[in-house]
Amino acid sequence: MSKAILIIGAALLGLALTIGIIGVRYFSPNKDRIVNFIKENPDKAALTLIRNDKIIANKNAQRLQPLASTVKIIIAIEYAEQAANGTINPDQRIALNELELYYVPNTDGGAHPAWLNYAKQDILDNTVSIRNIAKGMILFSSNANTEWLQHKLGLDNINKRVELLDIKNHSEIYYLVSSLFVGKEAFPEFKNQGLQIALKGMPVKDYIATTEMIHDKLISDTLYRKDFGDLSMPIQKIWSDNLPASTTEEYAKLMQKFNSKTYFSPKVQEFLNEVMESLMQSPGNQANLKHAGTKGGSTSFVLTKAFYATDKKGNKTEFALFLNDLTPIEAQQLTGSLNDFIVNVLYEDVFLTSISETLKE
Repeated sequence: MSKAILIIGAALLGLALTIGIIGVRYFSPNKDRIVNFIKENPDKAALTLIRNDKIIANKNAQRLQPLASTVKIIIAIEYAEQAANGTINPDQRIALNELELYYVPNTDGGAHPAWLNYAKQDILDNTVSIRNIAKGMILFSSNANTEWLQHKLGLDNINKRVELLDIKNHSEIYYLVSSLFVGKEAFPEFKNQGLQIALKGMPVKDYIATTEMIHDKLISDTLYRKDFGDLSMPIQKIWSDNLPASTTEEYAKLMQKFNSKTYFSPKVQEFLNEVMESLMQSPGNQANLKHAGTKGGSTSFVLTKAFYATDKKGNKTEFALFLNDLTPIEAQQLTGSLNDFIVNVLYEDVFLTSISETLKE
């Protein structure tokens, strides 16, 4: 299908596979794979899909699931609000070494270095603009940029923004890079299974309080980030499960707010377009879509995507897809099929009917 070229960043799963002829077919894009996976694995999946204000699919739509980097949409909204009202100056220059305080190599799939390469034309005397930092958070999913923005905008303001957006079902947003160090900071005496048990039993309020302590240490101690302790797969699973969570119902409604172009003030919308709608840089998308925006996220176990678009015929599409407890192979297959899924959702009414029939309650 050639109607749209939807540039979707692949989930970076650290998975090395040798794929032969059979493997290429096994991992090749398949528009039906995501829908079939949801049907066959309802305990792992949730989807809310809306077309022209009609709910096409609403599977497990009210179940809280980890957002991974899709939560950065909320931070982008708070950035746009503060930029529009003058609380921050989006053109203020920020020293790159401020961002480096929160950069932990080998934990972001190369997102931060990729953003630095993208932003090099904006980098002057080792400084970069806040608006470019925000772009890096959404377009490249730089965790360092995210943590810096969380600090600059204020966690209280970001969490208050969730309420102001009338999102009812959302867990607290906390410092994301700092959360990598919770095991090291809170339980330095434990290792292996002992650390797993301790982290699983840690109250949420203590977990979040620990991330705030770690954030302060990242600022004051440049050596602290050099050692994040045990990040074995069992520890990563606990970290992933503890990430800020919400529901596909809430995030699909949020995508409707973006897609309407009337919910946010014109000034706020202008800043949001700049950070959220990189898809519209593609000539193929420009030819077929009035506007479109997206943000996804992934861990070794999670794949999430929130998306909105209005085509040249005026059709509006919004969806939120949250997948959790994935195996490496499932994650690889589903990530590879996500673009085909979106293109067919946008342009094939027969596919929409098929989704509705396959996932009807």
